[in-house]
Amino acid sequence: MNTFKYMPSKTTPKAEETGRRILDSALELFRQKGFDATTMRDIAQKASVATGAAYYYYPSKDAIVMDFYQRSSAEMELQIEAALEHAKGLENRLRELIGVKLAYFAPNRGVLRSLLRNGADPRHPLSPFSPDTASIRDIDIAWFRRILTDCGMRIPRDLEPQLPSVLWFFQMGVILFWVIDDSPGQTRTARLLELAPKSVAFLIRVSALPLMRPLRKTALQLIEIVKGE
Repeated sequence: MNTFKYMPSKTTPKAEETGRRILDSALELFRQKGFDATTMRDIAQKASVATGAAYYYYPSKDAIVMDFYQRSSAEMELQIEAALEHAKGLENRLRELIGVKLAYFAPNRGVLRSLLRNGADPRHPLSPFSPDTASIRDIDIAWFRRILTDCGMRIPRDLEPQLPSVLWFFQMGVILFWVIDDSPGQTRTARLLELAPKSVAFLIRVSALPLMRPLRKTALQLIEIVKGE
């Protein structure tokens, strides 16, 4: 359950503009100084508001980041819709979906990098694996469920319920690689995104073969262990 509360319940255009200015200022400071080194006073000063006003809109830095996550999820919806509109087959859909995420977060790649330590700890509220981010995670997993529909390949019935979450974990691995990829222009990530969806689609296709049933059963048991089921 999300425990973060931020932004006045009744907003005006001026309040929305002030809140956005605080958010943008915080993101810039996170890129420059890192999340841990940035204070709410720093953010207020950069946004040209009183420190008390910054706390009125966002009671903590965590609340700022959570708002960033939620806004990002909402703002990407139309971009993902457009990217998937003409994408045929699971391989292309997977590549397009993750590609939208990387393009959207590119200006704030430094922000994501500054949050790596928190993100790796599932007990931290800002981790993509935490209960606090469950609603955002559910929206994201729903996109992977959608790209599996009429994807041009037979998906085993026992694997189908688990596959959206597995693909979400695959996406998180690609994003993590991208965040720490120091190759010029993150060219290694571009190559990864070109090849990895092809491999994933191939493995799913092969998993439907009768002779793969024992291996699929073991894979499902591993998935249950990872998910804590």
